[in-house]
Amino acid sequence: MAGRTSRTDLSKAVHNHVDKATSTGYRRPMEWEDEIDAIGLLCPLPVLKAQKRLGRLQPGARLRLLASDPASWVDVPHFCATAGHVLLSAEEADGIKIYLIERGRT
Repeated sequence: MAGRTSRTDLSKAVHNHVDKATSTGYRRPMEWEDEIDAIGLLCPLPVLKAQKRLGRLQPGARLRLLASDPASWVDVPHFCATAGHVLLSAEEADGIKIYLIERGRT
């Protein structure tokens, strides 16, 4: 495991990045009701976790998904399109993909 970054370290780095951006005056363009930290998980787990969590949210609620799996860049938009959810944003910061998903009416 030498040379590899742990899931916990990656998660802390992303949260520190977000905290710094918030504390320096940046405002989040959109808020969310729930968040999933899927950093370190591989396909299909980030999408499966999002699917399960979105099923518990009300239509129109927003879920923030953090993922490090490169395949999520394709999987998450495809999941949203086929499941009737809206992908509001997809960004990458320090190798972490940050998705904001709005639950659809389905």
